[in-house]
Amino acid sequence: MNDYVIEKTRQYPKRLLGFCIVSPRGGEAAKEIDRCRSAGLAGVGELFPEGQGFNLEDETDTSAITDACRELGLPLLLHTNEPVGHKYPGKTVVDLKQIETFITNNPGLDIVLAHWGGGLLFYETMPEIKEKFRNVYYDTAASPFLYDWRIYDAAKALGLCEKILFGSDFPLLPQSRYIGAIEKSSLCDKEKQFVLGENAGRLLKLPLF
Repeated sequence: MNDYVIEKTRQYPKRLLGFCIVSPRGGEAAKEIDRCRSAGLAGVGELFPEGQGFNLEDETDTSAITDACRELGLPLLLHTNEPVGHKYPGKTVVDLKQIETFITNNPGLDIVLAHWGGGLLFYETMPEIKEKFRNVYYDTAASPFLYDWRIYDAAKALGLCEKILFGSDFPLLPQSRYIGAIEKSSLCDKEKQFVLGENAGRLLKLPLF
């Protein structure tokens, strides 16, 4: 899979940036991350704790990946899901406390929590969580399956517009499903620009940002 992503990012260098996927328990994770970074990939993930059989709270399970990401300056994308509501494929028993522990164990590491962090963003109203989550971002992937357009208004009210990254789970969902919700929200034009690309540009250190 990593070879395929490398191939496509080289084929479309002005359109694609790739992330690599590794197994925390594979024994060669750090070496593979280094190889992929040298080949031009820009991050690691989406890691899937339950599906890949590792414990987010156990640093012996995760340190090979997190150390490599820190050393190479790569963000790490982590699958998360909300602990309540309807069931769906990919909804796991990894809870918010485990994710918080992982973040606590990795200060300074840029971490992207997929699917709005399973709702963890709401806890950034707690001063200790806001401080601890300085390098945490949230992507919008799967939003139409989970929340209505007011999730963007909630992020704005929480002062998090500069930490939200546009994600669509394409081709599972067309990007238009997300654009409509963003347009319906109260985000101003600048806040929309943040969500739709500027935040990701800064995180990935793209030249224009």
